[in-house]
Amino acid sequence: MTQDAAHEERELRQCVMDRLTRAVSANGGVISREELSAFDLGGGTTRRLVDASAGIWNPKDLKATLSIVSSPDGPYDDRDIDGGLFRYDYRAGSTQGQNTKLRRAMELGLPIILLRKIAPGVFVPVFPVYVVEDDRKAHQFVIALDESLRFLRDPLHPTTDERRYAERITKQRLHQPEFRGRVIQAYSTRCAVCRLAHGELLDAAHIVDDSDAELGQPVVSNGLSLCTLHHRAYDHGFLGITPDYEVRIDSALLDEVDGPVLRHGLQEMHRQRLQLPARRADHPDPERLAWRWEKFGAASA
Repeated sequence: MTQDAAHEERELRQCVMDRLTRAVSANGGVISREELSAFDLGGGTTRRLVDASAGIWNPKDLKATLSIVSSPDGPYDDRDIDGGLFRYDYRAGSTQGQNTKLRRAMELGLPIILLRKIAPGVFVPVFPVYVVEDDRKAHQFVIALDESLRFLRDPLHPTTDERRYAERITKQRLHQPEFRGRVIQAYSTRCAVCRLAHGELLDAAHIVDDSDAELGQPVVSNGLSLCTLHHRAYDHGFLGITPDYEVRIDSALLDEVDGPVLRHGLQEMHRQRLQLPARRADHPDPERLAWRWEKFGAASA
């Protein structure tokens, strides 16, 4: 591969990922297989970003793999994570075929896209990621989820400090986007309080913080799809939610006189019913809401 050809392929991948960033943001952190199958690059140009059936997508016109699909069993399955780095099985246990271009991505240092499947035909993309090691003994590729992890001395045997750092990066780059994608998808890309439907302005708020080992699990029932305003109001105790799904605004805030944001954005939300996901299994957990509601009541007293 000539230097010019390598540069051209990097430029194409950068273009794809720039456009993908905008599309995913608008969708609240997810993208559909339909969109990936004919992804709009602008100017009337489209490109397939996912294989029609296999987990590794190797476009004929590219020297290396463009995307890989991972299908975790649970909210996310850390069996794929070792030492803070993501492991991806060889295709069909072979060292040939589709694996060749994935190995080529490692050799050329080219960025690829990791597509984490969270529902049929729905993915949370993580990108750019890099193949940093070929573990032939385990028949697995080792994937760095962040550019800073590309330069570990020995990806198969990270030091304690490297492992700790890599695990923190994995949480930021894999677990948090997955949680956000699942929660916002469950709420049909709307704020549960005000119904705002712009994915770029929505967050996945934890009911119980993930630092709580018992209740802070990364499941949809521990999350709320909230716009930026209502997320910050919830986190700072200006907004509470009762265990039976009613929004309450801090009494001191209700007495304030200010502009339209306070009046329409917060005060008028007082005693509104929460918009719930279509699936009952995705509804906010009343036990977790009660725990958070108690904190809200104590702060408002």
